[in-house]
Amino acid sequence: MRAADKPALVPDEALRLAARRRPAGGAVMYQQWQELLFLHWEYSAAEIQATLPEGLFVDTFGGNAYLGVVPFLMRNIRPRFLPAVPGLSSFMEMNLRTYVHDHKGVPGVWFYSLDADQWLAVKIARRFFHLPYEHAVTQLSRTAEGRIRYESLRTGARANGSRCVFEYAPGAALPEPRPDSLEFFLVERYRLYSSAPDGLRRGAVFHEPYRLCRADLAEWDENLLPLDGFAPTGRPPDHVLMSRGVDVTIFPLERVSPSCVP
Repeated sequence: MRAADKPALVPDEALRLAARRRPAGGAVMYQQWQELLFLHWEYSAAEIQATLPEGLFVDTFGGNAYLGVVPFLMRNIRPRFLPAVPGLSSFMEMNLRTYVHDHKGVPGVWFYSLDADQWLAVKIARRFFHLPYEHAVTQLSRTAEGRIRYESLRTGARANGSRCVFEYAPGAALPEPRPDSLEFFLVERYRLYSSAPDGLRRGAVFHEPYRLCRADLAEWDENLLPLDGFAPTGRPPDHVLMSRGVDVTIFPLERVSPSCVP
């Protein structure tokens, strides 16, 4: 059997835990991710697979695939050896994502969009990381009850005039998720995949495991799904989590072979 004909490996617990180890080599960037809201909907694995590039396979838990909407704050972004720059190094971001693996079973994230309110960050991420960043007009405020109110309106060619609004606050703390849990599957992701003009790329991030908590979710919507070509489910999120944040180290992209190496 040729290597290209071999079926893709499905991530097992060992592969999922291995992805959490700090990669070898030097970092290219440092970031802080804060006030992350994780909203997930079960979605057709076949529909998701049809959107993926060659060499990527939809990752499932208990036979279910997921679409995730994750609004959060990016803070103190800086390249290696350089300080953060006021006005450029912090912004709001929201992504629509699913979970994938390659032929070797390396689990990761595939982004359908990453909406950000910092135009320079959008240009840099598109150019150097081949990620589908979109510019958005955003607003962050606190309600009288202390909840975070996160609003985002995409601009440009992939906009449809829909505003995404989320209102949330941290709830009770949760224990660190077990490797065989749905929570681990959804949030413990340390590789991202992107599509460059000459093929698939994989990038690594490193951070301590998320400290998770329940989310007091007062307002939400599915408006990001049709912005990226998916039909809304018409139901509340199937899974909701929050994290106050992590410090993140970013590593260079590497090329990914579309076929399994024997």
